[in-house]
Amino acid sequence: MIRPVELTLPIPADDPLAERRSSSGLACDPRCGEEPSIALHRLPRRKNDRRDRPPVIILGGGANALSVARSLGRYGAPVYAINLPGEHVRYSRFARWIRLPAGPNYAEVWTEYLLGPQSDRLVGAVLLAASDAALEIIARNRPALARRFLLDDSNPQAQLAMLNKLSTYRAAAAAGVPTPRFWLAGSLREVEAIRDELVFPLIVKPQLSHLFEARFGRKFLTAESYQDLHGALGRVGDAGIDVVLMEKIPGGDDRLASYYTYLDEYGDPLFDFTKRIIRRYPPGMGAACYHVTDQVPGIRQQALKLFRHVSLRGLANVEFKLDPRDGQLKLIECNARFTAANCLVTSAGFDLARFVYNRIVGLPQPPLTDFRSGLRLWYPIEDLKAFRTLRRRGEITASQWLASIARRQTFPFFEWSDPLPTVADLFHRLAGKLP
Repeated sequence: MIRPVELTLPIPADDPLAERRSSSGLACDPRCGEEPSIALHRLPRRKNDRRDRPPVIILGGGANALSVARSLGRYGAPVYAINLPGEHVRYSRFARWIRLPAGPNYAEVWTEYLLGPQSDRLVGAVLLAASDAALEIIARNRPALARRFLLDDSNPQAQLAMLNKLSTYRAAAAAGVPTPRFWLAGSLREVEAIRDELVFPLIVKPQLSHLFEARFGRKFLTAESYQDLHGALGRVGDAGIDVVLMEKIPGGDDRLASYYTYLDEYGDPLFDFTKRIIRRYPPGMGAACYHVTDQVPGIRQQALKLFRHVSLRGLANVEFKLDPRDGQLKLIECNARFTAANCLVTSAGFDLARFVYNRIVGLPQPPLTDFRSGLRLWYPIEDLKAFRTLRRRGEITASQWLASIARRQTFPFFEWSDPLPTVADLFHRLAGKLP
């Protein structure tokens, strides 16, 4: 768990944005008690003057951070990236890399930088979260960060609740949103007491995904039997990670679908966007490697039930899986930030990075009304691996796979106008296979 850092710092006298902030004044943020924050939506702007756009700090993220950097960089905002050393955004021509020490306590390092004098030159910048760790940093340190940076409107308590899988499922159940069956996995003795209730296969899912992925390099563990479950709980127990047991919904990965929106200060959705997953790697448990934009019936209503129940604000994304046993969409997870598929959302006509940026700094924002269906986001290497696995299982043929990819694609990293992230990725992949 990231410890909140309480540090009050004055606005530097030599801050290049001080004149603009002084003209707009400081406002009391009701979420921060009596602590002043940089007033949102009130920075004076010269119409369509790209030079007058505040800089952006993108905190954490993978493909989504690169997508946000490209969008806002083209928009004319100076973009800075704080991230782990190997992430693609480091090599983008649209981002300026902020070099910070790496290591297991990187979140603490990022927090200290943002709240310390090292970041004084960026006071007044827009601060955006592109990972769970980044979202937690901002939510837990919001009062102090709001005195230094421009933050999007949010409900930190709701964001933290959606970060935790157990509290997400409990909130969904309270809101009447269908979920897989789930159980709290505390001690082995507690699990033994509910042994007769459990159904296999089971997913051993971390309550906080980013901590689990940093340790195990995967999203969850699967238990096919009680013996498997015993071993899995031993592994996560040794790592000190809290988990929840979740029923594994049958059916392929193509039953997974997502809904995106932005919730204003009244909890009203400002747009609707939906997509489906075609394949994941590894199949059934990994990250999505092939997505398609599509209209998904019924998903909006269930998503808004959950969002409104927890009073979520700002960006919101939720994933469901269609259960073939009863035909219901059942909750998988919720994200209150930019997701890995952000470049696909942008290609389909909904540039979420500019949408959020414009709301924060007070620039005119055209409404997001219709998105293009049928657009695809493809991870070629991972999808090839998924195809090979599925073919060995007899679930797909070579001709079926080729037919599925024989169309125009959006790629998560490659762009002709910004090729270096892809070159760096290929170099790192090749270097990893060298002796």
